[in-house]
Amino acid sequence: MTQSSSAPSSATSTASATASSTTSVSAIANSNTVRSDINDLLIERRGATLLLTFNRPGSRNALTFAMYRGLADAVNRIPDDPSIRVVVLIGAGGKAFAAGTDIAEFKSFSSADDAIAYEHSISQILSVLANCAVPTIAAVAGACTGGGFGIASCCDLRLATLDARFGVPISRTLGNCLSLTSHARISALIGPARLADMIITARLFDAQEMRAAGLLTELVDTYEQLLTRALALAETIATHAPLTMQVTRESLRLLQAPVDPVAEKALFLKAYQSHDFAEGVRAFLEKRKPNWTGR
Repeated sequence: MTQSSSAPSSATSTASATASSTTSVSAIANSNTVRSDINDLLIERRGATLLLTFNRPGSRNALTFAMYRGLADAVNRIPDDPSIRVVVLIGAGGKAFAAGTDIAEFKSFSSADDAIAYEHSISQILSVLANCAVPTIAAVAGACTGGGFGIASCCDLRLATLDARFGVPISRTLGNCLSLTSHARISALIGPARLADMIITARLFDAQEMRAAGLLTELVDTYEQLLTRALALAETIATHAPLTMQVTRESLRLLQAPVDPVAEKALFLKAYQSHDFAEGVRAFLEKRKPNWTGR
């Protein structure tokens, strides 16, 4: 995947405190990480708001393993700073929020253990975001797919530009699967029938359709308006009663059914150990259509 060295305009004035935060992001990437660049995830303070920017616009902000870990690290540090009252997540460049996991990361998979470890790791990271100590806002422009859609679904509120597109097209691209937790979380937001439509047809849903489904709270015209509105909304939320918001958010999480880990592992293995998954990764990297065999 290509790599961009240009930072978005929203983060060009990042303070020195941000630089120290982004340095901590690279520190959590282990030796198995395919690539780690501290500029891939920008961390910036805007008053009481922590602004997190996925910053690989040349790759439609495709998420590396280091970026996932950096996201979890940043969220886990929030309780240490009570002056942070809200988190806003956005993608750089305006063309994508995040277009899923960087497929190049899957080239290192060599066993079923790799697949299980990956899904468990992603589930844990998404749970960290879903259980964030403060309210979270996803500001979505352009593509919000795969892991990017998973991240957006973990947030409390979602704003989007009119050109935003949402989906999990894994039945067309990789032939892998979502975790049971992600199925439950997304179904609670848009309904099981709509989620089935999204995965089985592999189509992308436009912003108007997702607004009608209840996923989005607001729509704006441009990327610039998106960031401005998200930060303004965060400023308003920062003045609200923290405990009321905490109890409400936790109550909504408790409504989700617990996951059966044995059943989930069996589903992971069925997808990730398949010939189709290996074929999907190869086809994506070779820029051709996969030849699905159902085995």
